[in-house]
Amino acid sequence: MAKLHVSTTINGEPVEFLCEPNDTMLDALRGPLGLTGSKEGCSSGDCGACSITLDDRLVCSCLMLAAEAEGCRVGTIEGMAKGSKLHPLQQKFLEMAALQCGICTSGMLVASEALLKRNPDPSEEEVRFWLAGNLCRCTGYDKIVRAVLEAATEIRETAQ
Repeated sequence: MAKLHVSTTINGEPVEFLCEPNDTMLDALRGPLGLTGSKEGCSSGDCGACSITLDDRLVCSCLMLAAEAEGCRVGTIEGMAKGSKLHPLQQKFLEMAALQCGICTSGMLVASEALLKRNPDPSEEEVRFWLAGNLCRCTGYDKIVRAVLEAATEIRETAQ
């Protein structure tokens, strides 16, 4: 089967790559693109470890074909920090020990960032609902939720 040529934007940078017609976006990210932050947890869209944004919509990269990224804007965990300056969500996850083994962390961060772009002042219930598609076996979620809420407050205060 002939490889497909895909032109897209990943983390604000124009990118072109070749992929097989049945390659998932997760395959492309972790393979030829060398962006290994998105993790393969389940390959069925149940765990959220591979979460990315596609045109600002949260998606599981294991469920989307790489060819579907053609002409789209893709956001990954690698695009959150600005150089050596961590995104406020990343900083709060570190400060509040909202991570342990790390398998879910990138997906949690990408999902949290997508939430805060849509709703900069979420309630605890909204954070829990939004992150329901991201599974974590280690933390019990409370520290993650508190980190998202504190980051949201910090982001709002910085924007004023």
